[in-house]
Amino acid sequence: MRSGSLFLSGLLLVAGSAAVEAAEYQIDPTHSFVQFRVQHLGYSWLHGRFNAVSGNFKYDADKPAESAIDVTVETTSVDSNHAERDKHLRGGDFLDVTQFPKATFKSTAYKGDANGGTLSGVLSLHGIEKPVDIAIKKIGEGKDPWGGYRAGFSGTYVLTRKDFGLNYELGPASTTVELELGVEGIRK
Repeated sequence: MRSGSLFLSGLLLVAGSAAVEAAEYQIDPTHSFVQFRVQHLGYSWLHGRFNAVSGNFKYDADKPAESAIDVTVETTSVDSNHAERDKHLRGGDFLDVTQFPKATFKSTAYKGDANGGTLSGVLSLHGIEKPVDIAIKKIGEGKDPWGGYRAGFSGTYVLTRKDFGLNYELGPASTTVELELGVEGIRK
């Protein structure tokens, strides 16, 4: 009887630890980013970033299909390293941050393994919601020096500006914006 109880206790411990592995993470805004680049009139590249990124994600290396993320980007935080250009980007010709101060992405599915794949979801930008697919790659995970546990991922997506009502004319070479995403989360 005693060995049966030990066996059952062992099974419960394994089952309990498996449930713990489906971890939830809070996005670390100081180590997460959304960068962009767009051609300027077809002559050069304009680079920029959004400095305020927040949200949560769920990740379990043993069950990658259950991965999920919910991200908010403050469009007011756009930074192209030029104050006058940033003012223009925040205005009605582009992001119209007074009316649309946030962009969001909420995942709906993930296809791939624990190291990378395609994250599908709904991107809401400039008052328009569209389904998008983002190529995702795991950067790493592990303990941090402060006693926490972190996981980090990168992603890329090419945004067609007119799909989100961003119609300001920049020439035929500037119809898309290349996005590079970096998300680092701290396990809750």
